[in-house]
Amino acid sequence: MSTTDLGLPRPGSPAPGLPGLGGQALVPATDAELSPKDFKSDQEMRWCPGCGDYAVLAAVQGFMPRLGLARENIVFLSGIGCSSRFPYYMNTYGMHSIHGRAPAIATGLAVARPDLSLWVVTGDGDALSIGGNHLIHTLRRNVNLKILLFNNRIYGLTKGQYSPTSETGKITKSTPAGSVDAPFNPVSLALGAEATFVARVLDSDRAGLTDVLTAAAEHRGTALVEIYQNCPIFNDGAFEVLRQPGERERRIIPLRHGEPIRFGPEGEYGVTRDDSGRLTTARVAEAGEDALLVHDATCADPTTAFALSRLSSPDLSHCVTGIFRSVSRPAYDDQVRAQTDHARSAAPADLQALLAGKESWTVTG
Repeated sequence: MSTTDLGLPRPGSPAPGLPGLGGQALVPATDAELSPKDFKSDQEMRWCPGCGDYAVLAAVQGFMPRLGLARENIVFLSGIGCSSRFPYYMNTYGMHSIHGRAPAIATGLAVARPDLSLWVVTGDGDALSIGGNHLIHTLRRNVNLKILLFNNRIYGLTKGQYSPTSETGKITKSTPAGSVDAPFNPVSLALGAEATFVARVLDSDRAGLTDVLTAAAEHRGTALVEIYQNCPIFNDGAFEVLRQPGERERRIIPLRHGEPIRFGPEGEYGVTRDDSGRLTTARVAEAGEDALLVHDATCADPTTAFALSRLSSPDLSHCVTGIFRSVSRPAYDDQVRAQTDHARSAAPADLQALLAGKESWTVTG
């Protein structure tokens, strides 16, 4: 089915740009101002009661009107998993695609349709196991799309097996004696692939999630947002300690661009460098205000951002949240379209010479 059959604008048709949205040539909403209700579909939600997905869905639906875009120019794509039901519940265009392959499908759509705002919704199993290579190369290429990675540290849809982010020793149906795998840190993985925008937030932090989504939407290139999300059936309370008053302030290290990194109920702890140059935490009263690391999310070198990601531990004694990195680099799809436009404007090629190539032979009798 063509895009015109779906009622979408023709590829390449003129569209007014929205300067605040990463420079994309997107179509603004032409009717009355949209509300969160306009982004709620008529589909019955099939998540378990208490699932963190509800909170994320509500935050995303509440955030979408801020884009100021027509709904037909917003697309949600997903792979397989509980989180991958997301497109059904958004009153936009969407696709429930193949296990782990949503970033690859979204890449094709990004190249063909620069007029779309693309959002990939995936889980820790979908993105980091079968879809691991697709995720890494999408981040490396810097395709212009946003990836929401729901991390509940478990396989929920297939009923409670350990996932690539499950902590070592995790007892599940597939690891009755405890997992011996070392878990992925998705933020570290993304920064290692030199992703241009990387962030982490909790599903229960509505304000923080909205702020991060806003920054991700304005970013030109791939934006990965890891969302700690609770599975009440197979891994209930995985992040509960990060929600408890007192413990929350003691464990969560919030990042704010341009500000010293400090945390604790009274801000009494901070992030500093030790004598070897490694990042560590210390009491501000002992280390001194001048020793605190000032967060720079726009630093071209990802070394410090990666070091910050390593302060987060599987036992959640510390958890760094916020935007780790937000830098500018040419987007993959922009460059592909530029190459295509150049080829179209060039002089017609000699087809026979093109077919023969530079390394050909003439066989004589």
